Amino acid sequence: MSLTRKKDVSAMIAASKRNSGLARNLGAMDLTFLGIGAIIGTGIFVLTGTGALTAGPGLIVSFILSAIACGLAALAYAEFASTIPVSGSVYTYTYATMGEIFAWIIGWNLILEYGLASSAVAAGWSGYFQSLLAGFNIHVPTALSAAPGAVEGAKTYFNLPAFLILFAITALLSMGIKETKRVNNIMVVIKLAVVVLFIVVGVGYVEPTNWAPFTPFGWGGVFSGAAIVFFAYIGFDAVTSAAEEVRDPQKNLPRGIIGSLAVCTILYVIVAAIMTGIVPYQKFAGVDHPVSLAIQMAGQNWVAGFIDLGAILGITTVILVMTYGMVRLAFAISRDGMFPKVFSEVHPKYQTPFKATWMIGLGSSLVAGFVPLDVIANLVNMGTLAAFVLISVAVLVLRKTQPDLPRAFKCPGMPYVPIAAIAACLFLMFNLKLETWIAFGIWLAIGLVLYFTFARKRSNLHPGNMPVAELAASKEEE
Repeated sequence: MSLTRKKDVSAMIAASKRNSGLARNLGAMDLTFLGIGAIIGTGIFVLTGTGALTAGPGLIVSFILSAIACGLAALAYAEFASTIPVSGSVYTYTYATMGEIFAWIIGWNLILEYGLASSAVAAGWSGYFQSLLAGFNIHVPTALSAAPGAVEGAKTYFNLPAFLILFAITALLSMGIKETKRVNNIMVVIKLAVVVLFIVVGVGYVEPTNWAPFTPFGWGGVFSGAAIVFFAYIGFDAVTSAAEEVRDPQKNLPRGIIGSLAVCTILYVIVAAIMTGIVPYQKFAGVDHPVSLAIQMAGQNWVAGFIDLGAILGITTVILVMTYGMVRLAFAISRDGMFPKVFSEVHPKYQTPFKATWMIGLGSSLVAGFVPLDVIANLVNMGTLAAFVLISVAVLVLRKTQPDLPRAFKCPGMPYVPIAAIAACLFLMFNLKLETWIAFGIWLAIGLVLYFTFARKRSNLHPGNMPVAELAASKEEE
């Protein structure tokens, strides 16, 4: 059997409409808010300080460069989402165009993105939450404040706040997409208001002299900064995971993808400009709350409190959407036979992958509680960039192999835009550290072992595993 056996696009769409059991409750605005919920979080509230130390005031350009890479990939995502509105995001798209082995690899990379990101972000949420409690003279016992070894010189055994926030989000996700979207939309509105508050108050305290020199570490620093702050944009791709829960997905999915990315890019560039204009970039060393620090140095401590609240809500929605994306990805892989079937069982009342949600949610909760993940951002970036490269290749392949397939949205500038996306993402990947590449290689090796020992033989496309009619509809390359 060929490693590049493919699923038939028409059969995939028909099967999702017939068998998914998921409720279609999401519109274009819900998807835009879902994307913003996933994007605005740790990246803007925490990593901007790290990026400023690498790029200086040139951080503004770093955000723009990362946005360009994401924007080019987003156009490819939008075409696929309008053409194949099926759960699984780029995993599903790759399965239909490049074949099973590539779909598995990219699905494995997305598990890295969604799974580890939600755990890592939960650990960040814990820090902000404990800081907020400290303001009310409430303190979490040291032993339960962080993962083992996470705090130098302190005996810590378990990150209880990180565990609890993931537990709460898991419970919410298991209850249904309608309830989830309401909570997400409310939190997104609040955190957008907080970001706008920072902009309105902070712009009056900008000192243009802080922008000189604009690139103290040269363009190499700007490029490295772009690779770091790329983490701030991760999440818009999770919108496509909701494909089978969207009303009129052919139109609404592209709107949600492009709309959320556009809003976040504008806000990021403005925030970066104001932040580096208020605070000399050198002062961000060792700071895990750079946006809050900027407004404090402006003498507006009352706004800093709102910034901390916005950060907590912002990080909460990131955890929510990342966990959601992970569950829907596992749902899609399971439906294809390459994960245990329990991951694709839908609850008759809640119309969600109830068991999968709790299994994945509790797993992420325990990882967040026991494992220090302070250096995970670059590894998550690597997995995401690899996914963006493959989605850009896949859109070129589908245009070539199935040019007459109905497309509600077409990626403009073919083939130049996808090629530019591939080049931009590879450029950012090569600006990541060697140890990140090594860790990524180990992760891929583990994934390939699982594929050849488990997933390949259990795939629906393996002889004897699929009904004859569906097997005949699938495309195989020997």
